[in-house]
Amino acid sequence: MQIQDLLKQTDKLPNVPDIVRELIQLLNDPNAKYSDISARVSHDQTISLKILRVVNSAYFGLSRKISSIDDATVLLGMDRLKTLVIASGFANSVTKVEGLSLADFWADSFRVAELAQWFAKRTPLVDEGEAFTAGIVHNIGRLLLHLTAPDIAQDIHTLVANRKAGRVKAEQDLLGFTSQDAGRALMDLWKFPAGLGYAVQHHKRPFANDEPKPLACVLNLACYLNACIRSDRDYDLVREGFPKAVAQMAGLSDGIVYELDDALVIDDGLSQLLH
Repeated sequence: MQIQDLLKQTDKLPNVPDIVRELIQLLNDPNAKYSDISARVSHDQTISLKILRVVNSAYFGLSRKISSIDDATVLLGMDRLKTLVIASGFANSVTKVEGLSLADFWADSFRVAELAQWFAKRTPLVDEGEAFTAGIVHNIGRLLLHLTAPDIAQDIHTLVANRKAGRVKAEQDLLGFTSQDAGRALMDLWKFPAGLGYAVQHHKRPFANDEPKPLACVLNLACYLNACIRSDRDYDLVREGFPKAVAQMAGLSDGIVYELDDALVIDDGLSQLLH
């Protein structure tokens, strides 16, 4: 099988709103006119309503009710609004996927996004908005696989669940490529920034090709902490197993290991975007 066999099934690909694609393409554009973006968001009723619900939730704890995207932008800032739009747009890009719980999938992606952003705030080498977006889409290739080749996706899941193979090996054996490869191809198709696609493709093994890129390293660290959270790993074991070489290439200080307890209790507040 070739990755193009998945991508050519255009009717099954995630339906990401245009406004979300525009925002991602503008991630590294210092001349982006975010006032125009805010106006565009206001005209997308579905995304606007979801964002206003989240903004007015206890998570943000605002003193008054926010009734417009303009108000939300003033109070939260464009960067935070941008992350909410991207998260909402992806979370609602598909409605049902065979063999995959969308609620669990996106909740997991949201947590990785928040963790990636947490690390990015602590290094000068990675933009926090780009890190957040990388977290949202880090597993998009797996979603693509379930949408376009559900039988193979189930076979891979069975191999992994029965401990017959790790996910990367199972995918390579049954597909000839990994879901990370497929994720990058999908983002290339969508014309997302190349650095974002590279991070998604290489985050599981950032040292495998060339010199590790900081964004891929940050994403690797976020996935590591997410796995620790899912397995309720003891903090001492989290710190002991922390990939320090990856952290160094991400531009993080050695002292980051003593801050990890803060990251382990991150509450993203984004789960309401799923409803």
